Amino acid sequence: MYNLLKGKRGIIFGALDEHSIAWKTAERVHEEGGIFVLTNAPASIRLGEIDVLAQKTNSQVIPADATSIEDLENLVAQSMAILGGKIDFVLHSIGMSVNVRKGNHYIDQNYDFTQKGWNVSAVSFHKVMQVLYKKEAMNEWGSIVALSYMAAQRVFPDYNDMADNKAFLESIARSFGYFFGRDKNVRVNTISQSPTATRAGQGVKGFDEFISFAEKMSPLGNASALDCANYALTLFSDLTKKVTLQNLYNDGGFSNMGVSQEIMHMFEEK
Repeated sequence: MYNLLKGKRGIIFGALDEHSIAWKTAERVHEEGGIFVLTNAPASIRLGEIDVLAQKTNSQVIPADATSIEDLENLVAQSMAILGGKIDFVLHSIGMSVNVRKGNHYIDQNYDFTQKGWNVSAVSFHKVMQVLYKKEAMNEWGSIVALSYMAAQRVFPDYNDMADNKAFLESIARSFGYFFGRDKNVRVNTISQSPTATRAGQGVKGFDEFISFAEKMSPLGNASALDCANYALTLFSDLTKKVTLQNLYNDGGFSNMGVSQEIMHMFEEK
């Protein structure tokens, strides 16, 4: 235990079960001396096991719909009261595509579903930051991190409209990050993570095949949920005080690959 985050206070969105990145991040923050509240939508709390994590990390759970300004204002006020001061770090680890859930192809979307998806997956990040900004809830040199995926830059057909959601998310991080940095000395970044076997990830068509492909493409192999948690910790810490407006790849090198020898071998004539 290095106590990298000793004395730091935060909010972690999105812990669902032990496979989720938010769950792993909460465990690691706790190990490094940080304190936090856990939050998720009421429906997700009922479906998940967040109370187990809360007990393990000596934290409290505050239900909140991240698309509701009223809920977010209540969350921030309660968090500061529980934690005893302003916030040092926030993890936004939530996303949803109703079109993916319902099996609607990208070229045949239900646009009501599309709007719900980008509201949860991207606009909620703007709402979280807007509430934190207006309430002056972040400590100077605090850090806000959201989780993204490389489909924001490249085509992954079965990722569907979540690709658009992630592109929107990354743009929000840069645009709001400018104002948060200029006015409050607060950092805003996104982590573009390898395909990870979370409940949400496994809902994508062809996920098992794709995670195998990414493993063969990446010189270091896929980054796990724990790897992502460890990366997030560095961004929450004082070691990265001048890192902001970045989309940071945690993907074993996948994002810079054209093709690997392992993939080429699959097409060689036997």
